[in-house]
Amino acid sequence: MSTDAQRADTADRAERDWAHWHKERTDTVAAPHGPLSLTGTHWLSDHPDGRIPAVPGRWREDGDEVVLTATAEDGLTADGKPLTGEIRLTADHGPIDVSRIAHGGRRLVVLRREGLWAVRDFDPESDARRAFRGIEATLYEARWELPGVFRPYGADRTVRVRNADGRERGLGLGGEIAFEVDGVEHTLQVAVEPDGSLWAVFADATSGDSSYRFRFLRPAAPAPDGRVTVDFNRSLLPPCAFADHFICPFPPPGNTLALAVPAGERNRSGA
Repeated sequence: MSTDAQRADTADRAERDWAHWHKERTDTVAAPHGPLSLTGTHWLSDHPDGRIPAVPGRWREDGDEVVLTATAEDGLTADGKPLTGEIRLTADHGPIDVSRIAHGGRRLVVLRREGLWAVRDFDPESDARRAFRGIEATLYEARWELPGVFRPYGADRTVRVRNADGRERGLGLGGEIAFEVDGVEHTLQVAVEPDGSLWAVFADATSGDSSYRFRFLRPAAPAPDGRVTVDFNRSLLPPCAFADHFICPFPPPGNTLALAVPAGERNRSGA
């Protein structure tokens, strides 16, 4: 195979891989308990009597646990069995559809952030899920799949950033990724996930105009020498682009790029 043919084959495979990724991503968003199904994030501190409007049962925090009290009339199940009486819960960390508490097709998920407890209500019959028409995304372009390098900090840092619900919370950062676009170096601060992969919250010159106000980037774990692929073709809309009840962090200082990144997911169709 000639060099030109090899390049064409590599480009074709990259485009097919991206198309497969985009389809899987759209299917995940549209799943019964995907982000479109979130109809509420209810902070228990806002409901001192334990009663959350439209959410069955009585919920109260007790130190490192949430205590849920239910009657048969509430129609709740715990671990697939009818719940009557009291159950003590910790934060749910697994997939939404295997969370412990359900009400018919709804899943009631226990959340903890900075010492505060909340209950999230995921309803497959949500208006947002019914109205979903897809994700606007730019087709794969090789120029936006960039070589980069990860530079870890000596110690993890936490910065305070505003979240989509208007509150300020801590965002942990473990280093930065550096990459070049048209010969100019740019950097993004990133968190390091438990599996070693990276997570950046970023904005660019298209944000709030031809794309959502900020996006996520999730590079794979860097190589031992720090090399990492920075693939903006796989820029992601944050969950709050699909439902107003998520508390997505805004980009930390320094993560708003001066250049336009017309790649990856841009907006929810019809938004």
